Amino acid sequence: MYAIVEVLGKQYRVQEGNKVVVDLMNAEKDSEVSLDRVLMIGGESTKIGTPVVEGAKVTAKVVDHILGDKVVVFKHKRRKAERRTQGHRQEYTVLTVTGIVA
Repeated sequence: MYAIVEVLGKQYRVQEGNKVVVDLMNAEKDSEVSLDRVLMIGGESTKIGTPVVEGAKVTAKVVDHILGDKVVVFKHKRRKAERRTQGHRQEYTVLTVTGIVA
């Protein structure tokens, strides 16, 4: 059984036991979170929500908060000797799916 869930405006396909990397969530490490925006349940019988499946929920455990790869932004103006370098690392939350309730 799998589910399509919406987390912070993005959609993810999850199965029980999968690890999912989502944008930073306001949750403590090793805590349980409930993902209530289940858009679809798939498997032997498919349930499609309008927009969400009624009574369906996905539970997950927060494994860690991590930083993504560094993105280097380099800006310059030609013939002006004007240069600027910036770096950015996006924060993510790693979730492990513990259960899917249809």
